[in-house]
Amino acid sequence: MSLLEVKNLQVRVEEREILHGLSLTVNPGEIHAIMGPNGSGKSTLSHVIAGKPGYEVTGGEILFKGENLLEMSPDQRSAKGVFLAFQYPVEIPGVATMTFLRTALNAQRKARGESEFSTPDFLKKVRRVAASLNIPQDMLRRGVNVGFSGGEKKRNEVLQMALFEPSLCILDEMDSGLDIDALRVAADGVNALRSPDRAMVVITHYQRLLNYIVPDFVHVMSKGKVVKSGGKELALELETSGYAQFEDAA
Repeated sequence: MSLLEVKNLQVRVEEREILHGLSLTVNPGEIHAIMGPNGSGKSTLSHVIAGKPGYEVTGGEILFKGENLLEMSPDQRSAKGVFLAFQYPVEIPGVATMTFLRTALNAQRKARGESEFSTPDFLKKVRRVAASLNIPQDMLRRGVNVGFSGGEKKRNEVLQMALFEPSLCILDEMDSGLDIDALRVAADGVNALRSPDRAMVVITHYQRLLNYIVPDFVHVMSKGKVVKSGGKELALELETSGYAQFEDAA
């Protein structure tokens, strides 16, 4: 059974239709890259899958592990195994990263009927995971994303992914605002989480991210639908020819 199945999805924001019948199938273990120009609907797709409010689904369906994702609240989707890494992670002053991570992880475990982590067990787990991703301990003591560089914010998102162990990771333009060194560090963290049971949907504007996180499939979006799909070589083709050729196809 496919992990994620998006069928003929139509989405409006206020009076404007953004997605016009988008379909996408993602199986466990696969990495799918979604590319397209600004305004093609890439981020809208990620937000609708994660359950961000403000979007009206007017047609189609999203199935996750065979269940109707659109009937679930964002926290239910998260507990089921959907994770969205934001393009611009928010700062939460006054909340230590450790506290945030423990509260979020235990809320997910509770929702699944699993026992919550005690503080010592959680500390052991988070230190082990942080060390495996080369994340310094002092980052965990600071306020959530407060004073973090762009690269640190993205590494913090990767740490959350590693702790929550989702089955579907959606990375929304994670290369946004990163220099090459920060991009490489963030991508190494993502690659460390690749597994036969976990799928990733990588949304990006540029091909350079896909030099570091190599996809199995590339989909080109234009005007709210997927207009072409192929292998990783499609991303290289886009780099040389641009998106203009797909505007007509849409």
